[in-house]
Amino acid sequence: MTDLHRSKPFLWALFLLFSLIWFYVLGIRTLVAPDEGRYAEMAREMLLSGDWITPRLNGIKYFEKPPLQIWMTALAFHYFGLGEWQARLWTGLSGFMSIFLVAYTGRTIFNERIGFYAALVLASSLFWVGASQFNSLDMGVSGMMTITLCALLIAQRDAASAHERRNSMLICWAGMALAVLSKGLIGLLIPGAVLVIYTLLARDWAIWSRLHMGKGLLLFFAIVTPWHALVSQKNPEFAYFYFIHEHFERFLTKSHHREGAWYYFIAILLPGILPWLGTLLHSFAQGFRSKPFSVFKPKLMLLVWIAFIFFFFSYSTSKLPGYILPIFPALALLIAVHLEKASRKNRILTAGLMALVGAIGLAFVPKMARLSADPQIITLYQAYQPWVMAACFVAMMGGALSWLYVKQLRRDLSVLALAGAGFISAQLVLTGYQPYGNYRAGLPLVAAIQAELTPQTTLYSVGIYEQSLTFYLRHTVTLVDYTDEFSFGLSQEPQRGIPTREAFMEQWRHDPAAIAITSPRIFTDFQRSGLPMRVLAQDADRVIISNVLKIVLPN
Repeated sequence: MTDLHRSKPFLWALFLLFSLIWFYVLGIRTLVAPDEGRYAEMAREMLLSGDWITPRLNGIKYFEKPPLQIWMTALAFHYFGLGEWQARLWTGLSGFMSIFLVAYTGRTIFNERIGFYAALVLASSLFWVGASQFNSLDMGVSGMMTITLCALLIAQRDAASAHERRNSMLICWAGMALAVLSKGLIGLLIPGAVLVIYTLLARDWAIWSRLHMGKGLLLFFAIVTPWHALVSQKNPEFAYFYFIHEHFERFLTKSHHREGAWYYFIAILLPGILPWLGTLLHSFAQGFRSKPFSVFKPKLMLLVWIAFIFFFFSYSTSKLPGYILPIFPALALLIAVHLEKASRKNRILTAGLMALVGAIGLAFVPKMARLSADPQIITLYQAYQPWVMAACFVAMMGGALSWLYVKQLRRDLSVLALAGAGFISAQLVLTGYQPYGNYRAGLPLVAAIQAELTPQTTLYSVGIYEQSLTFYLRHTVTLVDYTDEFSFGLSQEPQRGIPTREAFMEQWRHDPAAIAITSPRIFTDFQRSGLPMRVLAQDADRVIISNVLKIVLPN
């Protein structure tokens, strides 16, 4: 058996190749609306305004989330300029760091091979790879919660010295604080609930005396308090909206219209954990097995972490795919523990399932174009097909190669083959999305708008708000007949929007130069009402109009 996990030249070569690909692909795709454009634009506005306390989107107060990721992205823009890879740098770093954290944790708590396998599993899981290369808050908070989980596991292991336990627990408390600054109170609530449930199941009451709670709480509040205090001082309306509306009402009510069926996250988890789907049930069983005479039960802690997050968000009336992302590092560790001693039969099943998924994908990819009736979208799907087919082929061949290595009793190579196939397949799927991502962002419309956009031009967005288009234009818009996520901000600053189309149409007729972004349906309504306008550009979802009816040519 080749022990790849002990070969330093191999590990360094793998690390360098993986790092190169991981960070290179951050910049090869357009920022897709809504999330990627939203958080990039918030960071751009923060950097431009110099106000690092009050987050704004389109110039409007935006208190839905805390600012850690906006800060980090604004710093990336400051040092490296505006662009796609800079906008994704924080999520890319968060996902990258988590991979090496689980490797270190697996090695420290279990052994070298488990640490190696944990890194391979997390670095190749479809959902983790995709989220790491997507500018949303879910990966940022997941990275901070990975710090929390891994530090807790290392601190509480039976072999930890008093010095290690104290330092690791302080890192754990800092991780919780950064998670709160990433996405709110779940950064504290989830680890706290997991600890309570673990205590009840393991009957490890003494763990509460090993948390260094006094120093930990001081560190936690030293990190969390300053921003919350400053933003509340500058914005008295912040506290109610942020703590009550965005935390409790969001969880308990359907005000955000993000409901989902009871199996919502199952449908995310099963494809998201590929290529390791065949190990899932066996890995869960690992959580109930602990070494004899072990005081701390790390596998049980991992299982509780996974189960609580999964069921907590399943119960919530507000559901989005990224909510369960923090379970993937814990899953990677449990799967790695299982893979180390998995039976030959189970490893063949895992490899065969990956090959089967690839083969099924190859059969269905040619039918992608049927997903839309719009000729423009069909063309984009057709451009995407070769990339998805290549990803399915790689998945199929990776599964077959892993099966071959299992037959040859080459355990490390069989795991590496599956991980490599999963990672490459994910990159192909992401890269091939670029033409459709361009369309989603509205990038082909930017040139037509910029050609007539001057410092004196008023830019409107009527009935819609294009998150990515705003970022690429480097220009905020005046919202017309649109509230949605801006409802609270506009209630505080109503002068930043126009509530009705009638008021907009009156202003449009008197503006010396104005451009509006709107939908084809609203554009048709404007035509019927006789609104004076000239079409600058359009696609199936957006129409760009100007009130300058004649093009003035330069002398």
